[in-house]
Amino acid sequence: MKTTDIHIRDPFVLPIAQSGFYYLFGTTDKNCWGGKGTGFDCYRSRDLSDWEGPFPAFRPAPSFWGETQFWSPEVHFFKGRYYMFATFKAEGCYRGTQILVADAPEGPYEPWSDGPVTPKNWECLDGTLHIDEDGNPWIVFCHEWVQVHNGAVYAQRLSEDLKQAVGRPVFLFNASEAPWGCASNWKDNKTPRLFPVYVTDGPFLYRTREGGLLMLWSSDGQKGYAMGIARSTTGKVEGPWEHEPEALWSEDGGHGMIFRAFDGRLFVTLHQPNKLTKERPVFREICEKDNALFLKSV
Repeated sequence: MKTTDIHIRDPFVLPIAQSGFYYLFGTTDKNCWGGKGTGFDCYRSRDLSDWEGPFPAFRPAPSFWGETQFWSPEVHFFKGRYYMFATFKAEGCYRGTQILVADAPEGPYEPWSDGPVTPKNWECLDGTLHIDEDGNPWIVFCHEWVQVHNGAVYAQRLSEDLKQAVGRPVFLFNASEAPWGCASNWKDNKTPRLFPVYVTDGPFLYRTREGGLLMLWSSDGQKGYAMGIARSTTGKVEGPWEHEPEALWSEDGGHGMIFRAFDGRLFVTLHQPNKLTKERPVFREICEKDNALFLKSV
């Protein structure tokens, strides 16, 4: 199949040089907003154009706590195994990011942490793995707007085995701080609009060649779903963080991540359009200059 044949949200690419395959993960349930969660599929390709799959990367056991809204799986190779960070929800439970594990990139993945590693009484989503300069693992995640109205991004230390959180979460920034962002007009009858709503989605951290620490993240912009860049002024995950004035991707697409192709080129992938059943993965080459990232012209 071709890239345009794949229906997926929140795409994440894991290149495996030894096999020569790119593995594509993402939100793949047909009804990802409601109904019973099926799991996560993955696809693989040698050229980012022709794909094999889907392969069942994760299917929950009957005892698994998550029931619905299986979202945004990321897969990271860490200390010899493959760890999936994915978001789940159940009736009467707060949404959170749990860590799963497998011995092969395509799975099958099994629960690793005991439930979510995000705070137990917070509505959270889109956790991503970050390894700091000293080799310490962190999860960077969103504290969701449905609970706090002004969505936020936090960082939380993890244990060395990635099984649990360590210490207290560290606040990084609120969605409303980004100059390119704006209040959302999303409709949700269960969430009274007592305050303006600002969305945080899909953080992903990238270390530049010069040592700078950047974060891709998504929110609503003037032209719809968009993706911008924040920069740690210290080069550390704790920040402080400042925001680029203009979005990297300004219209109808987002929840991206960065990967390097086997030929050395740098790519960003995201989903577009941001419309249910229409979402497709997009791959765009980017360049790095002076601790900043730019889309290359098509």
